[in-house]
Amino acid sequence: MIDNFDLKQLVKPLQDWFDGHARVLPWRENPTAYYVWISEIMLQQTRVEAVKPYFLRFITELPDVKSLAECSEDRYLKMWEGLGYYNRVRNLNAAAVQIMETYDGVIPQSYEELLKLKGIGSYTAGAISSIAYNQPVPAVDGNVLRVISRVCADDSDIMKQSVRTAMERKLRELMEEMTDVLIPRKFNQALMELGAMVCVPNGAPHCEECPWQAFCEARLQNRIAELPVKKKAKARRMEEKTVFVIRDGEKVALHKRGNKGLLAGLYELPNCEGKKSQEEALAYIKEIGCKPIRIRELTEAKHIFSHVEWHMKGYTILIEEPEQPIGDLVFVEAADAKERYAVPSAFSAYWNAIKESVEPET
Repeated sequence: MIDNFDLKQLVKPLQDWFDGHARVLPWRENPTAYYVWISEIMLQQTRVEAVKPYFLRFITELPDVKSLAECSEDRYLKMWEGLGYYNRVRNLNAAAVQIMETYDGVIPQSYEELLKLKGIGSYTAGAISSIAYNQPVPAVDGNVLRVISRVCADDSDIMKQSVRTAMERKLRELMEEMTDVLIPRKFNQALMELGAMVCVPNGAPHCEECPWQAFCEARLQNRIAELPVKKKAKARRMEEKTVFVIRDGEKVALHKRGNKGLLAGLYELPNCEGKKSQEEALAYIKEIGCKPIRIRELTEAKHIFSHVEWHMKGYTILIEEPEQPIGDLVFVEAADAKERYAVPSAFSAYWNAIKESVEPET
C-alpha cells in the first residue's frame, strides 16, 4: 500500500532513467507554459502520434495566448477537426480570454491560479506548473495512477476520486521534501513516460526495462496482472442512425448541431434516428422539404464515443434545387466544404462522399 511504501527510493533511478529514455516530442523541445498547456489538452483521450501534427499546426497558426483568445469559433473548431472532444478547444479559447483579461496574457505559475481557468483540472494545472515553471506539484494522470499503484502494490480502486486525491497528496509531500534531488519537471514527465513506455496499460509491462524493478512490490508479489484495481466502466449504449449526403448540384447540405450535448455547435451531415430502408429514406427526405431525384445507398459505418456507439446507414441523395430554405439546413459548395467546415470524425465514412456524383443504381 502507498501509505507503507517509501516513495523516496523512486526518485533518483526514475530521473536517471528519463535522462536516457525520454522521447523526443515537439512540445518538449521548448516547454513554455503555452506549449505544455496546448499539448496536455490535446493529449487527453488522444494518442501521442495522432497529436503531433495537430500540435505543430495549432502553434503555427495560433502561436500565443493572444492569438488563441482572438480566434473565431469556426476557425479553431476546423483546426481541431479529427481530434474529437471539441469542448476541449472551446475551453482553450475561453481560458485564453480569461488569461488575457485577468493575467495580462501571461499563463500563471501557481497551481491554484491555474485551476481557476476554464477546462483546467488538477492534472493539467500540475503539468503546466511543474513542467513549464518547475513548481513542486504533482501531475497525476492514468499513467501515474497505474505505475504508483503497481510499485506500491496498492489495491485501491484508481477510478475513485479519493484515491487520486490521496496519491496527489503523497506525491506533493514527496516533492516538497526532496527539493535537493527531485526536479519537478523531470520527475513528473518521467512518471508519465514510464507509464506510457514501460509500465503500459494494455498487455504485459516491460519489467526488464523498468528502473524500479528491484523494489516494485507488484512484481515481487507476482501481482502485476491484478494491478491497478479499476472498476469497470458502464457498457456503452448503442444508437442507430441514418446519415444523408444531400446534394443540390455542386452543393451539399450541412446542419449545425445545438449548443448543448454531444458534438455541440458542430456541423454535421443531416441524419435521423434508426436505420432507414431506401423507401423510408426517400419518405424522410420528402418530409423535411426536399424533392429527391436519385438515391444511392452507402456503406454502413460505426463510430465509438466514450459512452455511446453510433451504428449508421447512409445514402447519397440528389435533389431538385430548393425554391426556399429547407428547415435549418445550410447548402455549401461541395468542392471546398471539407476545407471550410469542421465536421466530426463520426461522419468521416460519409463526409468522404460529398464530392462524389450521385449515379442511378443499376
